[in-house]
This record gives sequence, C-alpha cells and structure tokens, in this order.
Amino acid sequence: MSEAADRVFLNGEVHTLAEPDETHEAVAVRDGEVVRLGRTYDVEFLAGVDTDVVDLDGRTLLPGFIDAHTHLTTVGRSLVHADLSAADSPADAVELLAERAEEVEGTAAGDGADAGDSGSADADPTSEWVIGYGYDESTWTEKRYLTRDDLDRVSTDRPVVAFREDLHVAAVNGVALDRFADALEDAPDETVPTDDAGEPTGVLLEAAIDPIREAVEPGVAGTRAAVEAGLELCAERGITGFHDMVRDSHAPRVYRDLDAAGELTARVRINYWTDHLDALREVGLTTNAGSAFVETGAIKSFTDGSFGGRTAKLSEPYADADDETGQWVIAPDELDEWVREATEAGYQFTAHAIGDEAIRATLDAYEGAAAGDPGEDRHRIEHVELADDGIVDRLAETGVVASVQPNFLKWAQADGLYEARLGEERTAETNRYRELLDAGVRLAFGSDGMPMGPLLGIHHAVNAPAEGQRLSVTEALRAYTRGAAYAGFDEDRLGTVEPGKRADFVVLAESPWENPEAIRDLDVAMTVVDGEIVHDAR
Repeated sequence: MSEAADRVFLNGEVHTLAEPDETHEAVAVRDGEVVRLGRTYDVEFLAGVDTDVVDLDGRTLLPGFIDAHTHLTTVGRSLVHADLSAADSPADAVELLAERAEEVEGTAAGDGADAGDSGSADADPTSEWVIGYGYDESTWTEKRYLTRDDLDRVSTDRPVVAFREDLHVAAVNGVALDRFADALEDAPDETVPTDDAGEPTGVLLEAAIDPIREAVEPGVAGTRAAVEAGLELCAERGITGFHDMVRDSHAPRVYRDLDAAGELTARVRINYWTDHLDALREVGLTTNAGSAFVETGAIKSFTDGSFGGRTAKLSEPYADADDETGQWVIAPDELDEWVREATEAGYQFTAHAIGDEAIRATLDAYEGAAAGDPGEDRHRIEHVELADDGIVDRLAETGVVASVQPNFLKWAQADGLYEARLGEERTAETNRYRELLDAGVRLAFGSDGMPMGPLLGIHHAVNAPAEGQRLSVTEALRAYTRGAAYAGFDEDRLGTVEPGKRADFVVLAESPWENPEAIRDLDVAMTVVDGEIVHDAR
C-alpha cells in the first residue's frame, strides 16, 4: 500500500503546464513534493488519517508563479512608505506624500526625539525622510515629472524624494538638493536637469540618483520589514518564487536569516551587482549555490536607462526629442570586461538592456565572452523592450534568455508612453513576445515590481494590442512558470506540476482560459509553497 500523502488537493482543474499541458482533477503531495496526479477517485486513496484534504471545488490549480525579475525590497518599501502608483496627477502625488509627511512627523513626535537623530545603533537611517515610490507620469493628463517645486510643497524642513516606478528617474525637494549638492555637482550634467536660470529642477536621472538611493536605504531591521511586507504580497498574488535584482545591501542577509528560521514563504534567487563579483568569488557563492529556498543567481549589470527617462539607448532618435538617442549607464567596453570576467569565473550573467542599441551591445558581449554557445552559460537580457528582426534572430541563435516584463505592455496602448517616446511604428515593435517565442527564444516573465502581479502581466500578454506581442493563455502562463524556472536553472524541480517536482502551486478562483479578456481580475484563492499553504483566501 502506498504511503499516505501529507496533503491532497481534490475536485479541481489541475493544469501541469508541461508539454503537452495535461489536465487532472487532483494532486497529492508528500514531503513538499508532488507524488501523484489523476482523478479525485484515485488520488484520495492517498489520504490517510493525518492527511490534510483540500477540496478545490472546481478551482484551477497551476504551478506557482515565478517572478523572474523584481526588486522585492523596493516593493516592500512602497508598502511602508508612500505608494504613488495610484496617483493620477502631480497634485495627487503631492497629496500622498504630504500624508506620509504627517506620519513621519507623528512618529518623530511619538519618539520624543528628532527623527533625524542617528546616534543609536538601531536608528533607522530613513526616519527623517519623506519617501514615495512608483509614480508614472505617462498616465497623467499633465505628463511631466515631479519637481523640486512640487516636493517643496510637501516639506521645506525634511528631505523628500519621489521615485518614478522605473527607478531611473527621481525627484527631490530643496532640502535634499542642498544636502547632496556636492555629490550632484560631480554627477554627469545630463543626469541633473536645470531650469532656464541654471538651477536644478529637482529631477534626477540615472547615476545622479545613486547618492539619494544610498541615503534612504534602511538598516537590517528596515530591510527585514520591507522583505516581510513583500513576501506577504507574493503569497497574496500566487508568487512562489522570485529572482531579486538586489539593490539593498542588507537583503541577502535578511533572506538567509528568514531561511534559517524557516520563515521564508517564497523561494528567492539573488542576482548580485557586478561590484559584488569579487566578494562572491572569495566566499565561494557560485551561481546556483545555496539552499532549496535561497540561491545565488546571476551577476547583474546595466547597459542603458529607461524609456520613461529617455535614457534607453536607441539606434534612432526619440520621437519626442529628435536630438536624443539615450545614454549608456555602463559603456559597451566596460560591459565586455564584466561579462568576460564573470563568464570565466563560471557565473551566469544578466544585463538590463531596453533600447535596440543596448540589446545589441549585450549580445556582442555575451558572444565575445562565450567559449562555445552563450546559451550554455544561460546568460540573460532583462527587458528586451525594443528588438528588431536581427536581434530576435540572434537571441534565438545564441540561446540567451529574454527575461521580459509583460506588464510594460500597458505603455503600448494608443497615446501611451511608447507612442510618445518612439512613435506609432516603433511602438508596435516593442515587447515582441509572439515573434520571440515563434523564433525559439527562451522567454521568462517577471514584473520589475511595476507592479508585482503575474496575473496583470499575463493579462497584458494575452490581450496585447499588436499581433507580434500577443500570446495564448497557455503560453503566457508558461512564461511566468516554466520559462522563469528555466532562467534560474530550476526547470528540473519547479515550473510545472509533475511527480518529482516541488509542490509550489497557485489556485485561481476561476479558469484564465474561460474569460481571457479579464485575467487581470481573477482572484488568487490559494498559494502553496513546498507543499505548505502560505495564503488561503477561500
């Protein structure tokens, strides 16, 4: 007689998302592993006295979503500080920041001390700041960045910063400008725009944001609070694993502390920045090293910026700035050096590349560093937003993974950000998921935390405005499960519902195949990680 299962899920619509996608009624789990699929009648024979029996009541069970590109600490911090993603105007964003300023003032008064006092070893270095994340001016009628004048209305006593959702543009008030005057003086001129009088507007781009970002990075306790908030959101949205493009220096420690305590509710793959490469080699943290819940991933670099900041590197000028073609954040010759060094050391590499010129430079670097087929290294390109036919062919030929964010298709609608920056013709050439997949390119979906929500991204991919962007429901789901698993060398244990795979599931209240025009509105009924239920909204 077969050993009893720890948990069985019965009376559902279980999609394996394997090739081909098979559908079953039930699945059994033992020791965090899928042990049987089949009819409810057959699987319930594995239900013993101590087995937890879950009645799916017709709901749809899928492999858990894996977000192949996010910044969990930033997502979590947006839940702690001011979330500007819902702002519909500069005035609305200012109002949200002003509400946050009142909270900061109240906290300072409750502490009985100046919130900027950092004398204590446990002091929060961000406590005096008013911080907001996630505004997107492209959705506003008044399509402009927030400025110093806007943020001076929030406070003239405390430093204020508002990050655009892509994190490549930020705005600060006068207090922050004064405090960081020396650092901004050293920044490239194009990253610190000025007004007609030559005074900084408060808008900061790319490298000019770095000193601000470092100043508002929380300590270990603040990072843990942000991670825990982000993990709760992951569970609510069916995310069982994610690849974190780690910015906060304390995040790796927090992840490992939570893992050691058995408190991680999602699997994390940590992609480290290039300036961490030497340290990783010294301590022996190679790609794929780690535990079942925390792995070392790729070495991460930038090449260009973003469309929102007009800093993505293009071969042809921007439609709304005919003298601009973007900026190199990391120049191609420097990228070549990093890729060569990381590849020779045996690391996976991943590079942010949005514009067509940047994507070509990244492929050049990968091809130049590879001893054989670049696909064997499983190197990745993050975003791949503007790719011509030649780029699509090179991605397919090299086996380089296209790690893309389907929620960016929100900018591909008529009168959206892409049309403003690129014009109508190039807008249709953005995010070419259909053509990438048809060419044989490895496709992995993620969110970039903008926002962190797989069902929203899947919805956009299924309902994209251009045929070359559009995927079927099954294809889009696979990119957010098995495709993301492949990008993290995890296809043998994650990404599909099959015997021998880890029991990471998402249960949806309704089938996404039934009403594909409303996938974004589906509810996550349950999230299961390693066989344990971490979210249950039934």
